[in-house]
Amino acid sequence: MVETLYHEIKSYVPKNEQEVQDQKVMLDYITTFDNILVRENEFAHFTASPWIINEEGTKVLLVYHRIYDSWGWCGGHSDGEADQLGVALKEGREETGLTSIRPLSKEILAIDILPVPSHKKNGKFVNSHVHLNVTYLCVADEQEELHHKEDETKGAMWVPLEEVYEKVSQWDKEMIPVYQKLNEQVKRWKETL
Repeated sequence: MVETLYHEIKSYVPKNEQEVQDQKVMLDYITTFDNILVRENEFAHFTASPWIINEEGTKVLLVYHRIYDSWGWCGGHSDGEADQLGVALKEGREETGLTSIRPLSKEILAIDILPVPSHKKNGKFVNSHVHLNVTYLCVADEQEELHHKEDETKGAMWVPLEEVYEKVSQWDKEMIPVYQKLNEQVKRWKETL
């Protein structure tokens, strides 16, 4: 189970220096921790995100996260599941209500180690930790009706790629380089069409 995830991350070709380092750390953590796929590992655990674009590749789907008080991508905890693409698709569908979400590739689009500040969830204190995040490029029908997950988000909307950065709150600015990297990947994908 974890062996497959290890192999996927090991065979991933990093796009920049940050990903080279994050790949090394992720591989080390997979071999060090036997609970890296579950939240019980309060230091670091895997999450997965779909970077959901419309059919034309001109817009990305964002949700308004209650915890971060900011617009951002979809995604969530692996909760014991090693199939990160499956987790990304499940989270995208749950957080937006869209059934048309599908991967453009089964290959990993990006890897990131993301800081999570301490917060309360369901009335319980959660220590600061990191998410070992794996992202996949996905597409969905922009005309399908959006529904957001009330307990986690306040809304969902399609945003032109170049306007994503304007939607991020001042408290979530560290996500801008991640979103820039993902948008660059979308541009590369469009060039191959």
